[in-house]
Amino acid sequence: MLAFVTGATGFVGSHVAQALAEQGADLRLLVRPNSNKKNIKDLKADLVGGELRDPASLEKAIAGCEVVFHVAADYRLWVRDPEEMYRANVDGTRAILEAARRNRVRRVVYTSSVATMGFTSNGQPADEKSPVSFDNMIGPYKRSKFMAEQVAIEAARAGQDVVIVNPSTPVGERDIKPTPTGRIVVDFLKRKFPAYVDTGLNLVDVKQCALGHLAALEKGRSGQRYILGGENLTLKQILDKLAAITGLPSPSVRVPYVLALATGVVDELVTGRIRGREPRATIDAVRMGRKKMFVSSAKAERELGWKHVPVDDALRRAADWFRENGYA
Repeated sequence: MLAFVTGATGFVGSHVAQALAEQGADLRLLVRPNSNKKNIKDLKADLVGGELRDPASLEKAIAGCEVVFHVAADYRLWVRDPEEMYRANVDGTRAILEAARRNRVRRVVYTSSVATMGFTSNGQPADEKSPVSFDNMIGPYKRSKFMAEQVAIEAARAGQDVVIVNPSTPVGERDIKPTPTGRIVVDFLKRKFPAYVDTGLNLVDVKQCALGHLAALEKGRSGQRYILGGENLTLKQILDKLAAITGLPSPSVRVPYVLALATGVVDELVTGRIRGREPRATIDAVRMGRKKMFVSSAKAERELGWKHVPVDDALRRAADWFRENGYA
């Protein structure tokens, strides 16, 4: 089986590519000219140059492939030009699906996110049936992923074989950028977590997440969404786990929402708008944090054989990798 993977130089994509290789698949990986190839240096794969925003390069790259894993995404909680994110996440997904259709690819597995789910303020876990609309999406990342997911769903309705996976918050090694989640670990290691806010996330081991992608290829139903989640944890519980792993102190001061929002406003203005760098705290991130992003993976358990595992080992691997690679 020849599998085409986008985003393989990144965090989740590199693990999907590795899992495919370990199961005997031949790999063709989309690589941008300026991509850091560190995450795929040990993989035996055909590397093809191209861009999600260049349909002609995708058409050529996908030719002859049996399956496609579209993992690539612009995952940032702040961006100076939001249109960049829409072009990558929405237009890029549309271009991948069109190239796959024209090349008669057997199945596409599209990596969405639990960011597209409908979360409530009472902390009850969301699932694939939770009511949600575009108006519930906060910030360009969530909005662009919601729109891209709709593109994938419409393609499936039109007859294309497309399965959608919704990872929660992956954690583990090779978070090369790092992602906003990885920054939690890096900031903790740098002792930049003097306080915390009352929020929560579902953390999933990135290795298990990659295996969930392969299960979706084998067992998923076209047009269906599958949450790939792990443990529902408050931010304080995550920091306590990191403290137990690293021996560093966990913060004991909780910051009120209003103060956190004010910090986000100042950081986004000074760091983002004036200095032109990505701020550590953003208004959208604080607004998202008002709802705990807890999820249920029951559907994936029933249909894909998904098994979530404790996240402690993934947090330990993440901390070790960040230290070994000079992030902290």
